[in-house]
Amino acid sequence: MPRFFVAASNLFGGVAYISGRDAEHIKVLRIRHGELFTVCDGKGTDYVCRLKSADAKGAEAEILETSPSRGEPSVFCTVFSAFSKGEKAESIIQKAVELGASRFVFFPSERCVSRPDEASAAKKCVRWQKISEEAAKQSGRGIIPDVMVVMSFEKAIQEAAKADMPLFFYEADTEYTIKQALLSRSEYSTVSIVTGPEGGFEPDEVLSAKSKGMLITSMGSRILRCETAPLCALSAVMYHTDNL
Repeated sequence: MPRFFVAASNLFGGVAYISGRDAEHIKVLRIRHGELFTVCDGKGTDYVCRLKSADAKGAEAEILETSPSRGEPSVFCTVFSAFSKGEKAESIIQKAVELGASRFVFFPSERCVSRPDEASAAKKCVRWQKISEEAAKQSGRGIIPDVMVVMSFEKAIQEAAKADMPLFFYEADTEYTIKQALLSRSEYSTVSIVTGPEGGFEPDEVLSAKSKGMLITSMGSRILRCETAPLCALSAVMYHTDNL
């Protein structure tokens, strides 16, 4: 069933009001009067709707049924990913949204090959947010995960350390595994996953992360690509918390 996100203010009086790109998409999909589709308020609630009318100004649909979004996990997981080359960030966002990530934070680290300035990073962020939205629609999510950029490693780690389960992945540390980390705390509702760039993290960055309360852990003895590591970690978190 086609899926659209609208602001909660556009859902009232038993009617969903759709405009902009989504209204155009209704025309592209050739959804006809009386046909059903799903509207989500972006806050975790789904509305099954029947199309009443559609024109150049927008569309109106009758709300038939309301229910919690089935695609939302029970843990709020933020993926913190160091800047990477090419289109790797786009792939991380798309696949991680499908797997259940709730937020993305991109940041610089010492070994980053790609180092966008603030203006360039802001421009990239606009595109990344659109990718997040499209992935959320495709995968049946109840929210559109936010994508943001911070321009320092320190700020990223300070934010990541606030999570109930703050995971920092370092390929040179194979003693403390992600399984052990996830079993170390009985309850947590927020998780941070911090992964590095193509060359990994510098030892001083690891020490800094540890000093701020991050759990330094690994995903085994194999070296994963920077676009693979966050997806592997996220899958492990979702499996362990019964969200996969």
